[in-house]
Amino acid sequence: MNTDEYIAGIAGDADRDLAGIFSEIDKNALAGTGRVLDAFRAERVSDSCFAGTTGYGYDDRGREVLDRVWSRVFGTEASLVRHNFVNGTHAISTGLFGLLRPGDTMLSVTGRPYDTLDGVIGIGGAVSGAGGGPGSLRDFGISYSQIDMKDGRPDIPSVIERLAADRSVKIVYMQRSKGYMTRRTLTPEDITEVHRAVKAVRPDVYTFLDNCYGEFTCEREPEADLIAGSLIKNPGGGIALTGGYLTGSEKAVELASYRLTTVGTGGEVGATLGQNRNMFMGLFYAPHTVAQALKTAHFAAYVFERLGYETFPSWNEERSDIIQTVILRDPDKLCAFCAGIQSGSPVDSFAEPLPAPMPGYSDDVIMAAGCFVQGASVELSCDGPLREPYTAYLQGGLTFEAGRIGILAAAKRVGICGRN
Repeated sequence: MNTDEYIAGIAGDADRDLAGIFSEIDKNALAGTGRVLDAFRAERVSDSCFAGTTGYGYDDRGREVLDRVWSRVFGTEASLVRHNFVNGTHAISTGLFGLLRPGDTMLSVTGRPYDTLDGVIGIGGAVSGAGGGPGSLRDFGISYSQIDMKDGRPDIPSVIERLAADRSVKIVYMQRSKGYMTRRTLTPEDITEVHRAVKAVRPDVYTFLDNCYGEFTCEREPEADLIAGSLIKNPGGGIALTGGYLTGSEKAVELASYRLTTVGTGGEVGATLGQNRNMFMGLFYAPHTVAQALKTAHFAAYVFERLGYETFPSWNEERSDIIQTVILRDPDKLCAFCAGIQSGSPVDSFAEPLPAPMPGYSDDVIMAAGCFVQGASVELSCDGPLREPYTAYLQGGLTFEAGRIGILAAAKRVGICGRN
């Protein structure tokens, strides 16, 4: 049997074996869409909300309604949803600088954060290393510490012990997704448990969540004082052209808004320049789009497990983010995987992705992203650092049909690579 026939056979088995899982994903998408529609109706979203403003952006009704809709969907007191956030790291950075002051400590309880936060925090090449370039938290006299996870979950007893011993801790930081690791993704229940445990012993401490890749994957959203994410990931639904969000307690969001604009004006200013429609529409599409990405992830895991590769999560495991890892253990196979995804994409399908240095990353990174919106990882895309064990981090898929085609293209390229 040739490669095409073998992979087609696996795909047919996947369609059969994944039917029950896909049905549950569709049920979750229905519930999420209902939640979004309830918020739209409650806040009386109308065509007037889509009009853009210029200049200072005073009295931008669409901006104000979108913030309230976001808070209803996420069950929070206040929100700051803006196209001005250039990426998720920018939203996270804005929140950190808004809440922390010289002498404070940021305590990460999910191990080391994603690579792009190294420069923001000022931890350089190691947690205790020199780092701390101009403008980092460390440069402003803010310390960083971390507690690694235990058995795949935050070590709450150690967190409580640390909070009791160190009054300088101002933020307990959590990262929902795995980043460039293979650890278990946190569930909303995991995150909420940490939040409530922290508030029970130190009400003065803020809980902060990097929620990237996790929105709408579960029945509920997690609790935290401040939650950050990107609009070109899950909650933008593949429609938002740029942007990010911060949502949480009224106090935390207000302090963060002063870093985005100015103290005193905060979230009450900022021209929307015609972007409101895309952000409203993206949120409306988000539960369905995330369902497509989840189906693509399950399908990828099934196919590559059958091909003999280690995947995480496994094809039949429940998920609380849209990221699928495939451990290829070979740099050529990692590059072949990304090339396959690129070739199956609607944009720049002819391009051949190559490893290259990337701002904010310590290793060369290869990225495949044939996307309508540059860098939008809710669209079918994958990337990975050129370091052992040479893992592909796959995410997204605006439609499962297109995601399926892309995964099979990657499987074929890796299969051909394996024979060479």
